[in-house]
Amino acid sequence: MYKILANTLFLGKDIHFLPECHSTNDIALQALREKEVGEGSIFITNHQTRGKGQRGNSWETKPGENLTFSLILQPRFLDISEQFLLNMAISNAIRGCFQEYIPELLVKWPNDLVIPRLGKLGGILIENLVGSSGWDYAVVGIGLNINQNQFTSPQATSLSLATGNVYPLQELFKLLIVHLEQAYIALKKGKNAVVTREYLQYLYLFEEWAVFKAGDQEVEGKIMGLSETGNLLLELSNGQQRSFGIKEIAFPNF
Repeated sequence: MYKILANTLFLGKDIHFLPECHSTNDIALQALREKEVGEGSIFITNHQTRGKGQRGNSWETKPGENLTFSLILQPRFLDISEQFLLNMAISNAIRGCFQEYIPELLVKWPNDLVIPRLGKLGGILIENLVGSSGWDYAVVGIGLNINQNQFTSPQATSLSLATGNVYPLQELFKLLIVHLEQAYIALKKGKNAVVTREYLQYLYLFEEWAVFKAGDQEVEGKIMGLSETGNLLLELSNGQQRSFGIKEIAFPNF
């Protein structure tokens, strides 16, 4: 059972524990629409049966072995066009939290946490509620493989597989929420350049030549940065520069 957090300012003061659910993001969004919760609320489950990822992918998780939760934020200090800043801040917070255990942990654009040569540790899915006055709420879904040791996907790994240890989920959860709150407060203080710089510093394949898939074609290029809206900027082997959205390019397998 996850308890109210004492070492945070606002995040985790209202925690909803669900032994099992289809998607914490869906439940959080519904609770917001019914005005039952607000900024700082967290929905966490031991078993998410239909977890969602980017590109419509599903998220595989075994009961009681991982961290799967959604937190509610109200980033009205950002324009909706700046939503990738929130994505970067959340990614940085997770990577920073787990860097102590896995120094080689990186962020793979747009929002995966990966261990090079081992696989994907986790991911983020942010879903928004937008009103007439702008960005009302963001529901930040986070799934992290902690103690799970078997996956159907060869691209997946876990903290336990990477280190050989088993971890107390509640203690990791408390530590992670502190990191997430600190990153969000930094963003609220306008430290956008710091957030972007850190994201690029630990970005998988940043300024490295690799073969990506764009539609039905393979393209050789290297990541040079991000656009203001979070698109990936690639320098291609023919000298051209191109911008790619989330559904327009795929990374090579590990």
